[in-house]
Amino acid sequence: MNGNKASIVSLVKELNAGVLPAHVDVVIAPPFVYLEEVSRTLKSDFSVSAQNAHLESKGAFTGEVSAEMIKDLEKVPWVILGHSERRDIFHESDEIVGKKVSHALEVGLHVAACIGEHLSEREAGKTFDVLFKQMKSLSESIKDWSKVVIAYEPVWAIGTGKTATSAQAQEVHSRLREWLANNVSNDVAANTRIVYGGSVNAQNSGDLAKEKDVDGFLVGGASLKGADFLTIINAAKQKAGL
Repeated sequence: MNGNKASIVSLVKELNAGVLPAHVDVVIAPPFVYLEEVSRTLKSDFSVSAQNAHLESKGAFTGEVSAEMIKDLEKVPWVILGHSERRDIFHESDEIVGKKVSHALEVGLHVAACIGEHLSEREAGKTFDVLFKQMKSLSESIKDWSKVVIAYEPVWAIGTGKTATSAQAQEVHSRLREWLANNVSNDVAANTRIVYGGSVNAQNSGDLAKEKDVDGFLVGGASLKGADFLTIINAAKQKAGL
């Protein structure tokens, strides 16, 4: 929940002036009220995403936005679901997130589905218990994995300035891919993109991008600075050895 019309126009101008690697998908997720403006003015190298969607198609849910409404915008093919702030502040359970993911996919949207553990859970050695429980709920809701990106965002590293080391991120991503192989299929494990979120910035993105199982990033505050965001996007060049 950042920005105003002037700052968003400025950011779009910065992004449009940037050069993107041809093999990288970049998705921008502005607040709901700016979705049409951004989708209209952002060059076609980028895709656009909503930050959330309700689990019902319509009804007495004042203030909510349905997946159908997002789909109706035509140039907004993505939605982010299960972000830690939605889980923590708005008390969205694994079950609710699963229903949201299922509904958004049925409507035809692509989904960035977020999972992550709190610091207390990591310190208690429960990281994978938490993550695998969240993954199980997601997997029960997903029929077409080709439209899903998993975003691992350790809650203790979001907006705190702390970041998982590249080795920590790789360990989690590797275990998540292993879980997919054991619980869904080898094909899904090999082809599902698992991106890292948690205080990603222009300085640490290069090292993180080098890790074998880190397929990209879910970027927070650094995405509000055009130059920094473009640096993060281009960190993928290092991963591909370009």
